[in-house]
Amino acid sequence: MPREYKPEEIKKLLAKLPEEIKDVLYAEETSDVVYGSCERNGVSEEKAMEVSKYVGYVLVGLLPPNEFQETLERELGIETEKAKMITREITRYVFFPVKASLEELYKIEVTPAGATPTTKPAPSKPEVRPVEKREERPTEKEKPVTDVYREPIE
Repeated sequence: MPREYKPEEIKKLLAKLPEEIKDVLYAEETSDVVYGSCERNGVSEEKAMEVSKYVGYVLVGLLPPNEFQETLERELGIETEKAKMITREITRYVFFPVKASLEELYKIEVTPAGATPTTKPAPSKPEVRPVEKREERPTEKEKPVTDVYREPIE
């Protein structure tokens, strides 16, 4: 269970945050995304306030983004599918725009909910097929004029 933090502790953390994260933290759009996602997934307003608190914890560095969904399920009792949908929306619209700052803050790679970090596969060798022998075609100059609508140029 993430512990409750005192306002003084939060203020100290806020002072160290990059401006990009502060902007997202205080943006009205962030709360719109959180409450809209909770509403679409049938989560009560009281729980939506708690979800908002945990979003804030992620943004200030107290809750790693990869533990967000699990926290919603465990602490708020939100069903797995609903928590997954809420996490997916919040990750896409709130966390992902500040991905670089969050990665720097947590020293981890932030990935979309449900996705796992992958490495690029080794490039495969192209398939080598034998070249088919083509029939030689005459060039334009060698072709006889058979078009009745063309006039010969002299």
